[in-house]
Amino acid sequence: MRNRIIFILAIIGLLAGLVSAYIFGIEKKPLPPAFNPASNPYGKGIYANGIIESYQLNGENINIYPEVPGTITKILVAEGQSLRQGTPLLAIDDSVQRAIVAQQKSQAEAALALLEELKAQPRKENLEVAKAQVDFASASLKNAQDQLDKQRQSYSLEPRSVSKNDLDNAENAVHVAKANLEVARRQYELTKAGAWVYDIRNQENQYQALTKAYMASNALLAKYTIRAPADGVILSINAAVGSYISPQGTYDTYTQGSTPVFVMGSAQEYSGIRCYIDEILVHRLPPAAKMKAKMFIRGTDISIPLEYVRIQPYVLPKIELSNQRAERVDVRVLPVIFRFVQPKKTSLYPGQLVDVYIGEE
Repeated sequence: MRNRIIFILAIIGLLAGLVSAYIFGIEKKPLPPAFNPASNPYGKGIYANGIIESYQLNGENINIYPEVPGTITKILVAEGQSLRQGTPLLAIDDSVQRAIVAQQKSQAEAALALLEELKAQPRKENLEVAKAQVDFASASLKNAQDQLDKQRQSYSLEPRSVSKNDLDNAENAVHVAKANLEVARRQYELTKAGAWVYDIRNQENQYQALTKAYMASNALLAKYTIRAPADGVILSINAAVGSYISPQGTYDTYTQGSTPVFVMGSAQEYSGIRCYIDEILVHRLPPAAKMKAKMFIRGTDISIPLEYVRIQPYVLPKIELSNQRAERVDVRVLPVIFRFVQPKKTSLYPGQLVDVYIGEE
């Protein structure tokens, strides 16, 4: 009985093995590809990686950095928004700078008031006081001269009626009165002449210096509001209200590096394609007049013809492999720029990677 059970189990195991071998041996039909891979449309075409960017006559996308550091208080635009040159984009906390501007404005106004005071001299009241001092000194001289004349007459009639000491004191009093009158007259002329030209010139320079300092501070205050440098579209906003930004940009949590606060693209009907040609293929590029290219959108069967724009004549390291500045790169590439008209039925965005083939007419 035991041997029969073992024999039956062996037969069952053998049959299960044969069935499993048959099932797993059946070849499965491969799934159809989600899209046809890009094929070279040219007989001698060169393949290149391309990246979509806003079309610029020079350079790439517009990267916007603040000129002053500070904390963001307002963001005045949204991603994807079209705007005109000069549109406010962002406001930075300017409380300290605003107080500095107000202080320097008050200093410039005080310097101007003092300058106008110097130019308005002599003051009528001061001139009247100086004239009264001249009159008083003149009257004092006349009084001293009268006393001296009386004593001289008395001395000439009777020398013993006036002492020599009194006569000398009277003569000295006249000399002192004459000196006081001369001082009063000179003081009157000084007051009448007004402010010294050198004092006015010095105050003018002081006023100009304070005014320029105020204008410079006011110009710096205007930089606490970032404005659009050109017409275009906001592609990316890399900061939020409350974030700290500096002329180096803003800290990116994901890349742990500095990035521009805003990235803008042009509002033209064209978009640009920046292709990176491996240095070993550069010699195979056709002349600019004969160059033609076609890009293929990854994940689709869509291809779009490209129009040649220019070559950036500098072979540079392809650090785009990992986006690390410290990366040691042995691959160098030549940027070639094309442009195309945005298709109506397909959405393409700056930063999107595409496949590009470059051929010769």
